[in-house]
Amino acid sequence: MSLSRTCLLALAATALVAQSPIVYPATRKADMVDDYHGTKVADPYRWLEDDHSAETAAWVEAQNRVTQAYLGQIPERNAIEARMTRLWNYEKYGAPSKHGKYYIYSYNSGLQNQAVIYLTERLEEKGRVFFDPNALSKDGTVSLAGMRFSEDGAFVAYNLSKGGSDVSTWKVRNVATGVDLPDAFPAGRLGVNAWAKDGSGFYYTDYPKVEAGKALTAVYKNQKLFFHKLGDPVEKDAVIYERPDQPDWGFGASVTDDGHWLLISQRQGTERKNRVYLKDLRKAGSPVVPLFDQYDGSYAILGNDGDTFYVHTDAGAPRHRIVAVDLKDPKPSAWKDLIPEGKGRDVLAAADLFGDTFAVTWKTDALNIVKLYDLKGRFLKEIKAEGLGNLSGFNGRREDTETFYTFTSYNQPPTLYRYDLKTGASTVFRQPKVDIRPTEFEVKEVFYPSKDGTKVPMFLAYRKGLKLDGANPTLLYAYGGFNIAMSPAYSPVAQVWMEMGGVYAVACLRGGSEYGKTWWEAGKRETKQNVFDDFIAAAEWLIKEKYTSTPKLAIHGGSNGGLLVGACMTQRPDLFGACLPAVGVMDMLRYHTFTIGWMWKSDYMSSDTPEGFANLIKYSPLHNLKPGVKYPPTLVTTGDHDDRVVPAHSHKFIATLQADQAGPAPVLTRIETNAGHGAGKPTAKQIAERADQWAFLVKNLGMKLPAGFAQ
Repeated sequence: MSLSRTCLLALAATALVAQSPIVYPATRKADMVDDYHGTKVADPYRWLEDDHSAETAAWVEAQNRVTQAYLGQIPERNAIEARMTRLWNYEKYGAPSKHGKYYIYSYNSGLQNQAVIYLTERLEEKGRVFFDPNALSKDGTVSLAGMRFSEDGAFVAYNLSKGGSDVSTWKVRNVATGVDLPDAFPAGRLGVNAWAKDGSGFYYTDYPKVEAGKALTAVYKNQKLFFHKLGDPVEKDAVIYERPDQPDWGFGASVTDDGHWLLISQRQGTERKNRVYLKDLRKAGSPVVPLFDQYDGSYAILGNDGDTFYVHTDAGAPRHRIVAVDLKDPKPSAWKDLIPEGKGRDVLAAADLFGDTFAVTWKTDALNIVKLYDLKGRFLKEIKAEGLGNLSGFNGRREDTETFYTFTSYNQPPTLYRYDLKTGASTVFRQPKVDIRPTEFEVKEVFYPSKDGTKVPMFLAYRKGLKLDGANPTLLYAYGGFNIAMSPAYSPVAQVWMEMGGVYAVACLRGGSEYGKTWWEAGKRETKQNVFDDFIAAAEWLIKEKYTSTPKLAIHGGSNGGLLVGACMTQRPDLFGACLPAVGVMDMLRYHTFTIGWMWKSDYMSSDTPEGFANLIKYSPLHNLKPGVKYPPTLVTTGDHDDRVVPAHSHKFIATLQADQAGPAPVLTRIETNAGHGAGKPTAKQIAERADQWAFLVKNLGMKLPAGFAQ
């Protein structure tokens, strides 16, 4: 058979598949009903919460077969994956950090599934491979989830995650020899916080162990802070702090640069508030005493000089400030303002202290600038961005005389800079070589009114020469929660979308931190609907301004952003041409019953209370799907090992959506095996997933790839 004949047959088969209606796998319905404060709510797919059952596994396999058959007949998919792979294949350097005589940094040659950790004594030299996670699994699904070096660089505590799970295993390694110590910890949600100044051991937090096989369903509470002395069995580790009277409390710890104080930060869920406690490490058996115990704001200790602590806080300052607090008189009335609260649109978004210098990140309309100040709060210098993009980094210790930072934007791959505190000079340290000409793309910031008139910022990126004729395929992305801000950043995935002729839009919704504490609080709990209104208004603005139109407009978001997409597509199914909810929180009535979901009550409320139920039932994506509605083409993505937003959220949502869908649009799910919430996902899996998503959009937005694409 000739090649041309084969191609003709393949095209004919593709056309036949495209015209055939999708037959979704049968999903059993159970007679399950819950009573929420007198309101009965059915939950017929509750059985899909059992991730270990054979029935769930068979359902997952059946759903994936249908989805892969659909995606496999999209002719543009291979070209998209090929171009994405080529763009992804560039050197990626992490910012170096100094530990004793060693600089440590991460490096990925391009398409390695996991970044490799390098160690060098001289910045001019690449150094040697210290840790290569790629050697731990053939498919790259074992990842390095974290490392914590002792101050002298002699030892490192590191943890490994399988399949992207938040449950990981910690070990300790001798840096000079590369040999692991006998010290090892059983798999769990343990986190190493800080080493003792002398490197004798480290402080870590852990939860009580859960029943085997319950990693995706067990609820984690009663966290404790321990100290592990190197060489001791884990069973001997001393409990430094615990609060059995407060099972919802969680802890973090750090040691001041002078080694005198252990700082214990207490949090409760995801609330951006914390308490701070102190323990004097110079005195054996010293008690843990409160420093900030009011739970009235966020407190981040930047450093100290003796009994004077430098604190970044939003207490009494919604746009944040830096204050000096003396332990002899720590009450708020005695605090000394070093860098006052931001004014107008300015937010003191982040700060670090190194080399006796405060590096302060000011955020204005979701864009960062960085200013340096001395210890008295006197302005020294501004680090300027090279265009509309994002500056980040500026970390270090008091004795450091250098720091590193990154600039990036949608059309600018991340360039790593070294800043010399002695000379005040910034020099390019690492600049990747990527197949992109920044001048060919337009990056701009616009502002649009939300439903209640609130002005919301949004970033747009696209090829220059765009015609505002309403015909441009547009991907609208957002997060909208947990005090997390959106900032411009390069991604080969976004570049591919723009090269395909698409507009990439990122909205900075309420619920984030773009304008400080009040912006976050205007998008959580009772005000969560503001977030959805902001996102819907962004879509309407893009249509009104003729960037796009409903048939050409897709929305995308992950985790809390997956909830965003799910809520908006159920509230306005008429508005969108396609929807990509990823690892979303879809069952708002039961989210708090899985793993660490209960922590999100501070942002969401809970169905345990009448007022919480009344609020959540209004927008819970799962519970607002309705039979007989024509929903947009939808591709749900999740991971079968996700123990943060468990896959049952996505499973129950897509099962209900498939049952309720009244229109011809496909509603599918892509369930990645041996993958979690996203962190640690191998490069190959990331590229394959994004290629599938973009191919889904090509087909369902009626896109035609430009001539020469991927060549």
